[in-house]
Amino acid sequence: MAKIKIKLTKSLIGRSDKQIKTANSLGLRKIGDAAEHEEGPVLDGKLRVISHLVTTER
Repeated sequence: MAKIKIKLTKSLIGRSDKQIKTANSLGLRKIGDAAEHEEGPVLDGKLRVISHLVTTER
């Protein structure tokens, strides 16, 4: 499977608990943090929750 690079571009301050926990589960804690994950349906769902806070590269 392909890898997707995810970078946190907006702050988690004031976001819902669900969005904060989703970002933390991807390894994103501070602005500028980046992580690389395998593509899949679980990752697609997580990215849908925080799509407005991150940028992705395939």
